Amino acid sequence: MLDRKTPLVEMIDISVSFGGLKAVEDASVDLYPGEVVALLGHNGAGKSTLIKVLSGAYKRDRGTIRIDGQEAAIANPRDAKAYGIETIYQQLAVADNVDAAANLFLGRELTTAIGTLDDAAMEAKAREVMGRLNPNFRRFKEPVKALSGGQRQSVAIARAILFNARILIMDEPTAALGPQETAQVGDLIRQLKSEGIGIFLISHDIHDVFDLADRVCVMKNGQVVGTAATSDVTKDEVLGMIILGKVPPGATAGPGALKA
Repeated sequence: MLDRKTPLVEMIDISVSFGGLKAVEDASVDLYPGEVVALLGHNGAGKSTLIKVLSGAYKRDRGTIRIDGQEAAIANPRDAKAYGIETIYQQLAVADNVDAAANLFLGRELTTAIGTLDDAAMEAKAREVMGRLNPNFRRFKEPVKALSGGQRQSVAIARAILFNARILIMDEPTAALGPQETAQVGDLIRQLKSEGIGIFLISHDIHDVFDLADRVCVMKNGQVVGTAATSDVTKDEVLGMIILGKVPPGATAGPGALKA
Protein backbone atom coordinates (compact mmCIF):
# COMPACT_ATOMS: atom_id res chain seq x y z
CA MET A 1 0.00 0.00 0.00
CA LEU A 2 1.44 3.39 -0.98
CA ASP A 3 1.66 6.18 1.58
CA ARG A 4 -0.66 8.80 0.09
CA LYS A 5 -0.21 11.27 2.92
CA THR A 6 3.05 13.02 2.05
CA PRO A 7 4.81 12.73 -1.30
CA LEU A 8 8.52 12.01 -1.36
CA VAL A 9 8.80 14.61 -4.13
CA GLU A 10 6.59 17.43 -5.35
CA MET A 11 7.67 19.49 -8.34
CA ILE A 12 5.23 22.39 -8.67
CA ASP A 13 4.94 24.76 -11.65
CA ILE A 14 8.52 24.24 -12.79
CA SER A 15 9.68 26.37 -15.73
CA VAL A 16 13.06 26.25 -17.49
CA SER A 17 14.25 28.35 -20.44
CA PHE A 18 17.39 28.18 -22.52
CA GLY A 19 17.84 31.59 -24.06
CA GLY A 20 14.44 32.41 -25.52
CA LEU A 21 13.34 28.78 -25.74
CA LYS A 22 10.91 27.50 -23.11
CA ALA A 23 12.03 23.92 -22.51
CA VAL A 24 9.62 23.34 -19.60
CA GLU A 25 6.62 25.49 -18.70
CA ASP A 26 4.60 25.24 -15.48
CA ALA A 27 5.17 21.49 -15.13
CA SER A 28 4.04 19.68 -11.99
CA VAL A 29 4.57 16.06 -10.94
CA ASP A 30 4.78 14.18 -7.66
CA LEU A 31 6.12 10.86 -6.41
CA TYR A 32 5.22 8.77 -3.36
CA PRO A 33 7.26 6.21 -1.39
CA GLY A 34 7.38 2.81 -3.06
CA GLU A 35 6.00 4.19 -6.32
CA VAL A 36 7.24 4.27 -9.92
CA VAL A 37 6.16 7.26 -11.99
CA ALA A 38 7.01 7.04 -15.69
CA LEU A 39 7.77 10.25 -17.56
CA LEU A 40 6.78 9.90 -21.19
CA GLY A 41 6.90 12.02 -24.32
CA HIS A 42 8.72 12.46 -27.62
CA ASN A 43 12.34 13.59 -27.70
CA GLY A 44 12.29 17.28 -26.83
CA ALA A 45 9.02 17.02 -24.88
CA GLY A 46 10.74 18.34 -21.73
CA LYS A 47 10.82 15.23 -19.56
CA SER A 48 14.62 15.02 -19.31
CA THR A 49 14.92 18.76 -18.64
CA LEU A 50 12.29 18.55 -15.89
CA ILE A 51 14.01 15.66 -14.18
CA LYS A 52 17.44 17.30 -14.48
CA VAL A 53 16.06 20.13 -12.36
CA LEU A 54 15.38 17.56 -9.63
CA SER A 55 18.85 16.03 -10.02
CA GLY A 56 20.50 19.47 -9.77
CA ALA A 57 21.93 19.39 -13.29
CA TYR A 58 19.72 22.30 -14.46
CA LYS A 59 18.47 25.37 -12.61
CA ARG A 60 14.81 26.29 -12.80
CA ASP A 61 13.60 29.77 -13.67
CA ARG A 62 10.67 29.40 -11.33
CA GLY A 63 8.68 26.78 -9.45
CA THR A 64 8.96 24.87 -6.19
CA ILE A 65 10.47 21.52 -5.22
CA ARG A 66 9.36 19.86 -1.99
CA ILE A 67 10.94 16.78 -0.43
CA ASP A 68 8.87 15.10 2.30
CA GLY A 69 6.58 18.12 2.28
CA GLN A 70 9.36 20.64 2.95
CA GLU A 71 10.66 23.09 0.35
CA ALA A 72 14.03 21.92 -0.96
CA ALA A 73 16.94 24.04 -2.15
CA ILE A 74 18.50 22.13 -5.06
CA ALA A 75 21.02 24.15 -7.06
CA ASN A 76 23.48 21.42 -8.04
CA PRO A 77 23.93 17.61 -7.99
CA ARG A 78 25.55 17.73 -4.55
CA ASP A 79 22.41 19.33 -3.11
CA ALA A 80 20.28 16.63 -4.75
CA LYS A 81 22.40 13.85 -3.24
CA ALA A 82 22.00 15.44 0.19
CA TYR A 83 18.23 14.94 -0.21
CA GLY A 84 18.73 11.28 -1.14
CA ILE A 85 18.24 11.81 -4.89
CA GLU A 86 20.39 9.69 -7.23
CA THR A 87 20.35 9.42 -11.02
CA ILE A 88 21.15 6.32 -13.06
CA TYR A 89 21.73 7.34 -16.65
CA GLN A 90 21.28 5.23 -19.77
CA GLN A 91 25.04 5.36 -20.31
CA LEU A 92 25.98 3.82 -16.97
CA ALA A 93 28.72 5.72 -15.19
CA VAL A 94 30.55 2.60 -14.05
CA ALA A 95 34.29 1.99 -14.10
CA ASP A 96 34.73 -0.97 -16.46
CA ASN A 97 38.16 -2.08 -15.32
CA VAL A 98 37.42 -2.64 -11.62
CA ASP A 99 35.06 -4.98 -9.78
CA ALA A 100 31.64 -4.39 -8.23
CA ALA A 101 32.92 -3.40 -4.77
CA ALA A 102 35.37 -0.86 -6.22
CA ASN A 103 32.52 0.63 -8.25
CA LEU A 104 30.20 0.88 -5.27
CA PHE A 105 32.79 2.84 -3.28
CA LEU A 106 34.32 4.81 -6.16
CA GLY A 107 35.40 8.16 -4.74
CA ARG A 108 34.19 7.15 -1.26
CA GLU A 109 36.59 4.29 -0.51
CA LEU A 110 36.84 2.75 2.96
CA THR A 111 40.28 2.74 4.57
CA THR A 112 41.92 0.88 7.43
CA ALA A 113 43.32 2.47 10.58
CA ILE A 114 46.69 2.84 8.85
CA GLY A 115 45.22 4.50 5.77
CA THR A 116 45.27 1.65 3.26
CA LEU A 117 42.23 0.60 1.26
CA ASP A 118 39.98 -1.72 3.26
CA ASP A 119 39.15 -4.11 0.41
CA ALA A 120 37.64 -6.72 2.72
CA ALA A 121 35.18 -4.26 4.28
CA MET A 122 34.19 -2.87 0.89
CA GLU A 123 33.62 -6.34 -0.55
CA ALA A 124 31.58 -7.40 2.51
CA LYS A 125 29.35 -4.33 2.17
CA ALA A 126 29.04 -4.89 -1.59
CA ARG A 127 27.92 -8.48 -0.98
CA GLU A 128 25.35 -7.28 1.56
CA VAL A 129 23.83 -4.62 -0.74
CA MET A 130 23.94 -6.76 -3.87
CA GLY A 131 22.40 -9.64 -1.90
CA ARG A 132 19.44 -7.42 -1.11
CA LEU A 133 19.00 -6.35 -4.72
CA ASN A 134 20.07 -9.36 -6.73
CA PRO A 135 20.60 -12.53 -4.65
CA ASN A 136 21.84 -14.42 -7.73
CA PHE A 137 24.77 -12.06 -8.31
CA ARG A 138 28.03 -13.95 -7.77
CA ARG A 139 30.61 -12.22 -9.96
CA PHE A 140 32.20 -10.03 -7.29
CA LYS A 141 35.81 -10.58 -8.36
CA GLU A 142 35.39 -9.79 -12.07
CA PRO A 143 35.78 -6.38 -13.70
CA VAL A 144 32.45 -4.76 -14.49
CA LYS A 145 33.17 -4.86 -18.24
CA ALA A 146 32.79 -8.67 -18.06
CA LEU A 147 29.23 -8.41 -16.68
CA SER A 148 25.97 -8.52 -18.61
CA GLY A 149 23.89 -5.37 -19.10
CA GLY A 150 21.46 -6.40 -16.38
CA GLN A 151 24.29 -7.11 -13.94
CA ARG A 152 25.86 -3.73 -14.73
CA GLN A 153 22.52 -2.11 -13.91
CA SER A 154 22.58 -4.00 -10.59
CA VAL A 155 25.96 -2.46 -9.77
CA ALA A 156 24.83 1.06 -10.70
CA ILE A 157 21.65 0.75 -8.62
CA ALA A 158 23.51 -0.78 -5.67
CA ARG A 159 25.93 2.16 -5.67
CA ALA A 160 23.00 4.59 -5.54
CA ILE A 161 21.20 2.91 -2.63
CA LEU A 162 24.42 2.14 -0.72
CA PHE A 163 24.50 5.77 0.33
CA ASN A 164 20.83 5.88 1.33
CA ALA A 165 19.14 7.10 -1.84
CA ARG A 166 15.39 7.40 -1.35
CA ILE A 167 14.54 8.86 -4.75
CA LEU A 168 15.93 7.28 -7.92
CA ILE A 169 15.83 8.77 -11.40
CA MET A 170 16.26 6.00 -13.98
CA ASP A 171 16.89 7.07 -17.57
CA GLU A 172 15.99 4.31 -20.07
CA PRO A 173 17.18 1.50 -17.74
CA THR A 174 16.30 -1.30 -20.19
CA ALA A 175 17.56 0.32 -23.40
CA ALA A 176 19.69 -2.08 -25.47
CA LEU A 177 18.98 -4.99 -23.09
CA GLY A 178 17.65 -8.38 -24.17
CA PRO A 179 14.43 -9.88 -22.75
CA GLN A 180 16.16 -11.78 -19.93
CA GLU A 181 18.18 -8.74 -18.81
CA THR A 182 15.11 -6.50 -19.09
CA ALA A 183 13.25 -8.89 -16.78
CA GLN A 184 16.19 -8.76 -14.36
CA VAL A 185 16.05 -4.96 -14.24
CA GLY A 186 12.30 -5.20 -13.67
CA ASP A 187 12.96 -7.42 -10.66
CA LEU A 188 15.46 -4.86 -9.33
CA ILE A 189 12.89 -2.06 -9.65
CA ARG A 190 10.23 -4.12 -7.86
CA GLN A 191 12.70 -4.81 -5.04
CA LEU A 192 13.45 -1.09 -4.68
CA LYS A 193 9.71 -0.35 -4.56
CA SER A 194 9.26 -2.89 -1.77
CA GLU A 195 11.86 -0.96 0.25
CA GLY A 196 9.89 2.28 -0.09
CA ILE A 197 12.19 3.90 -2.63
CA GLY A 198 10.44 6.20 -5.13
CA ILE A 199 11.46 6.00 -8.78
CA PHE A 200 11.07 8.39 -11.69
CA LEU A 201 11.36 6.23 -14.81
CA ILE A 202 12.14 7.84 -18.17
CA SER A 203 11.34 5.38 -20.94
CA HIS A 204 10.26 5.15 -24.56
CA ASP A 205 9.12 1.54 -24.13
CA ILE A 206 5.38 1.58 -23.46
CA HIS A 207 5.41 -2.13 -22.55
CA ASP A 208 8.06 -1.56 -19.87
CA VAL A 209 6.06 1.34 -18.54
CA PHE A 210 2.90 -0.72 -18.07
CA ASP A 211 4.93 -3.56 -16.49
CA LEU A 212 6.75 -1.34 -14.00
CA ALA A 213 5.03 2.00 -13.43
CA ASP A 214 2.18 2.83 -11.05
CA ARG A 215 1.47 6.12 -12.81
CA VAL A 216 2.39 7.88 -16.05
CA CYS A 217 3.05 11.58 -16.57
CA VAL A 218 3.01 12.56 -20.25
CA MET A 219 4.75 15.70 -21.51
CA LYS A 220 4.49 17.46 -24.86
CA ASN A 221 6.09 20.74 -25.97
CA GLY A 222 7.48 21.36 -22.48
CA GLN A 223 4.14 21.02 -20.69
CA VAL A 224 2.42 18.22 -18.80
CA VAL A 225 -0.40 16.81 -20.94
CA GLY A 226 -1.79 14.63 -18.18
CA THR A 227 -1.16 12.06 -15.48
CA ALA A 228 -2.89 8.76 -14.84
CA ALA A 229 -2.60 5.51 -12.96
CA THR A 230 -1.55 2.78 -15.39
CA SER A 231 -4.53 0.76 -14.18
CA ASP A 232 -6.91 3.51 -15.37
CA VAL A 233 -5.68 3.90 -18.96
CA THR A 234 -4.77 1.70 -21.91
CA LYS A 235 -1.55 1.72 -23.91
CA ASP A 236 -3.42 3.23 -26.86
CA GLU A 237 -4.77 6.01 -24.66
CA VAL A 238 -1.26 6.81 -23.41
CA LEU A 239 0.00 6.88 -27.00
CA GLY A 240 -2.83 9.31 -27.77
CA MET A 241 -1.58 11.54 -24.98
CA ILE A 242 1.99 11.39 -26.29
CA ILE A 243 1.18 11.96 -29.97
CA LEU A 244 -1.92 14.16 -29.90
CA GLY A 245 -2.02 15.59 -26.39
CA LYS A 246 -5.46 14.02 -26.01
CA VAL A 247 -6.37 13.18 -22.40
CA PRO A 248 -8.60 10.12 -21.84
CA PRO A 249 -11.32 9.92 -19.15
CA GLY A 250 -9.04 8.00 -16.75
CA ALA A 251 -6.36 10.74 -16.67
CA THR A 252 -6.01 14.14 -15.03
CA ALA A 253 -5.40 16.87 -17.60
CA GLY A 254 -2.43 19.20 -17.35
CA PRO A 255 -1.79 22.58 -19.00
CA GLY A 256 -0.46 20.89 -22.14
CA ALA A 257 -3.64 18.90 -22.83
CA LEU A 258 -5.38 19.22 -26.18
CA LYS A 259 -8.19 21.70 -25.75
CA ALA A 260 -11.59 20.51 -27.00
